[in-house]
Amino acid sequence: MKNTYIYIFVMAAATYAVRVIPLTLIRKKIKNNFIRSFLYYVPYATLSVMTFPAVLSATNTPISAAIALVAGIAAAYKGLSLFTTAAICSLSVLIIEGIMMLM
Repeated sequence: MKNTYIYIFVMAAATYAVRVIPLTLIRKKIKNNFIRSFLYYVPYATLSVMTFPAVLSATNTPISAAIALVAGIAAAYKGLSLFTTAAICSLSVLIIEGIMMLM
């Protein structure tokens, strides 16, 4: 039981340090274009890395997931809204899974 509190404390300290250290060390505006663009794209890259594996394993078959992924990329590329893109992906999974059940 004592170890649990130590683990929670270490986790809280690490989380706090990751957020506080940059605020205390970097006081001026960052002028380097490379670092600014890197920091701009980090949240998008992190979200993509966390989401992509889940997309491919969220359905019963990888084929329907891959088709939904392609449909979602195409819908997003065309500039459709997030709701419309999600609906297209969901419908494509529903249709493909339905077809595969009939086979």
